[in-house]
Amino acid sequence: MPKLFVLDTSILLFDHTSIRSFEDNDIVIPITVLEELDKFKIGNETKNFEARAVIRMLDKLSTTEALNDWISLGPHLGRIKVIMNEDSGDVDARAVFGSDKNDNRILNVALKLQQDNTDTKVVLVTKDINLRIKAKAIGLNSEDFLTGKVDNAKTIESRFGSEMFDLDAELIKSLYEKKRIPENGILKEQKIANGYYVLNNCTNSALARYNEHSQSIELVEKMYAYGIKPKNAEQTFAMNALLNDEIRLVAMQGVAGTGKTLLALASALEQKAKYDQIILSRPIIPLNNRDIGFLPGSAEDKISPYMMPLWDNLKVIKSQYKENARKTKWIDQMQEKGDLTITALNFIRGRSLINSMFIVDEAQNLTPHEIKTIITRAGEGTKIVFTGDINQIDTPYLDENSNGLSYIIDKLKGDPLFAYVHLEKGERSELADLANRLL
Repeated sequence: MPKLFVLDTSILLFDHTSIRSFEDNDIVIPITVLEELDKFKIGNETKNFEARAVIRMLDKLSTTEALNDWISLGPHLGRIKVIMNEDSGDVDARAVFGSDKNDNRILNVALKLQQDNTDTKVVLVTKDINLRIKAKAIGLNSEDFLTGKVDNAKTIESRFGSEMFDLDAELIKSLYEKKRIPENGILKEQKIANGYYVLNNCTNSALARYNEHSQSIELVEKMYAYGIKPKNAEQTFAMNALLNDEIRLVAMQGVAGTGKTLLALASALEQKAKYDQIILSRPIIPLNNRDIGFLPGSAEDKISPYMMPLWDNLKVIKSQYKENARKTKWIDQMQEKGDLTITALNFIRGRSLINSMFIVDEAQNLTPHEIKTIITRAGEGTKIVFTGDINQIDTPYLDENSNGLSYIIDKLKGDPLFAYVHLEKGERSELADLANRLL
């Protein structure tokens, strides 16, 4: 049965290219969605950029044909049309839910299409979970936008290495002596580029990484980075990936207090001679969904409260040294010269990052499209680090399977330029670890 997809505003704000993600099926946009896009077109948040991009795209499609008629989206794609009539069919969503709000107008478009197209499966596509529930309550097919969604984010970490038992004692001894040994089938189906492993036998163990280029297993040893030393195997793996020049993209996922941001920042400072600039950034999730423009002060004053966690990590690193120590002064000098900057992710858009170490915190609050946009900013000599916790998503239209952090971990697995480390053990304090485990 052919399908007809009705798109909610949330889909277009999530990814302006989404209209090209439905293969050869036709797409309908209710006129109310265009009205909502108009409200979002002003501002500097991602949703504002997406709204403007969608408006430009629709304008380009309608240069020769009216949008209230079917317009082809291109070869092997379906057609698109704007529906102006929001009168209900046999069921009126506005009457059912007792409101004339925009969501109910959009539901009415889908209901009328379903009534008039009995030989077609009409599906309302929305990132709004409550709207999906309302649609299903009145007999509509409704689903999330599936492009960019991974199957099961909870199982991703198992694909990037594991603990291996009952290995030959001589093999582990050889790894310690030679620092690198041929893989020769040791890792079996667990083998993946830049996968990290704990190799065990009855008496000894070793931390290791699989090097795809040399087809070998390399010993992973603990390394200091600007006074910060790994406290467990997971942090040791993370430090190895962060300090490895062959790995240009690192993703670290773990609960609060596992040291993700601290390790990334310390590793960046340790390698300051390799990079022209170190940039720390995070997406801003405004309070009460209001733009940060309503806050008083300059742009720096407005974003400062959101950047405090990054400043806190910088203070931890500086506390490893005396106030007048050379390394402390270097950090201050880098900040003064702009070689070390902490900024909102909104201000990175459009920049080209050359020979930089770029750390993006709270990456679980980014969409797959935003993650791709950031990575494509990387110029020659740049390394990008994403950190986050998929269990602490603050945006309403993302979940553990559709956020950008889960997306890149799933899609880039096995690429020699990419490494992923999953951190579970909290090292912030016993109290923080207790909360993560039991609350």
